[in-house]
Amino acid sequence: MRAVVQRVTRARVTVDDRVVGEIRNGLVVLLGVARDDTKADAEYLASKIVALRIFDDIEGKMNVSVKDVGGGLLVVSQFTLYGDTRRGLRPSWSDAAPPEIAEPLYDYFVECSRKLIERVETGSFRAMMQVELVNDGPVTLILTTDDTD
Repeated sequence: MRAVVQRVTRARVTVDDRVVGEIRNGLVVLLGVARDDTKADAEYLASKIVALRIFDDIEGKMNVSVKDVGGGLLVVSQFTLYGDTRRGLRPSWSDAAPPEIAEPLYDYFVECSRKLIERVETGSFRAMMQVELVNDGPVTLILTTDDTD
């Protein structure tokens, strides 16, 4: 799995001009699922993201997690994180999991996150979405389960 994680002061996802997910202070998680990902990958990544110490403590140092500050997650499916642009100008999506594999793992990631943090909002899987956010910092990290060894 791959995740682009952005610390935000607010964010929302709309589908067909209807807000389907919205948070204030927290993290936007753009989540991509690869063909060989497992539930263990989802569990690992959810626990890692919720525990990341990327919010300021009272001294202004990045030392507390989204859970510690009472923030939320906005999780958006993003198969394009597995776009391969090494050859030509048109990305290949061959490393991205097909929807019948990706959607259950995306849902499981959301379920795992909800066990760890109170507020978890989502986009709509396979929908054309508009994501609006105010990146705080800006703080943006890229995480992958390929790094777990």
